[in-house]
Amino acid sequence: MTIQWYPGHMAKAKRQFKEKLNLVDIVFELRDARVPASSQNPDIDEVVGNKPRLTILMKTDLADPEVTGEWISYYKKIGQPVLAINANDNNEWKKIHKAAKIALEEDNEKREGKGMQERAIRAIVVGVPNVGKSTLINRIAGRKAAKAANTPGVTQKQQWIKWDKRIELLDTPGMLWPKFEQQEIGYRLALTGAIPDRLLHMDDIALYAMKELKKHYPGALTTRYKLDDQENTLDLPDLLMAITKIRGFRDNYEQGAIMLVNEIRKGILGPISFDRVGEDLWEVENHEE
Repeated sequence: MTIQWYPGHMAKAKRQFKEKLNLVDIVFELRDARVPASSQNPDIDEVVGNKPRLTILMKTDLADPEVTGEWISYYKKIGQPVLAINANDNNEWKKIHKAAKIALEEDNEKREGKGMQERAIRAIVVGVPNVGKSTLINRIAGRKAAKAANTPGVTQKQQWIKWDKRIELLDTPGMLWPKFEQQEIGYRLALTGAIPDRLLHMDDIALYAMKELKKHYPGALTTRYKLDDQENTLDLPDLLMAITKIRGFRDNYEQGAIMLVNEIRKGILGPISFDRVGEDLWEVENHEE
């Protein structure tokens, strides 16, 4: 199955993003902590250029903390300012202003050298669909400034949001890019909800997820669905059918696949990461070194 989603509003959003970039001091690029490489949009890299950027890893509560730590170390190693955020912890959001000031330290020194007064940091928020942009905006603004949902494509216009006197944010719609370099990227973005389910074959997504779980988290499926030794020897399609029956869906293979994918997305099988530092996917996706 070939996965791709690039509706017209995303092409428009990219043009608007490029036009607005001169209005801001820094780019807040949000990535999903479960897939930091797969949720890195190369179009954003191309447009941002040398503009200061803070990479913010969202949904860390759903990601494997050990793997997230490896990503943070990697970003620091290549000199990319990075911050990991747990949206459920109110204290986490306070870190953003401090991290932004550090990322803008050189620019602020230039302003001071010219005798210019300190003003609010102007930032633009970008990322793939369903990465948590609206959640960040609402937390910072302290109100429902942006519509948040576990559905890609909810935000389709740009809007300015004020955060006290310290930061002004420009929200943007979620953006993908016209063609994924590897289909692995499409599968992983689909698993995080960045692509609408209506465009997917959910059984293919579930089977891909099971393959990754067997490789990196071999006990996750067994623990959640109470699989016995015989069931654990089944090939993946038969195992998915077994799980489907265990959960009471009888022979409804598609419904079983939807259930499994949704439970992975919600973190019911535990914190899981799909991207890992150093894998071939990252070598393809890396545009920063």
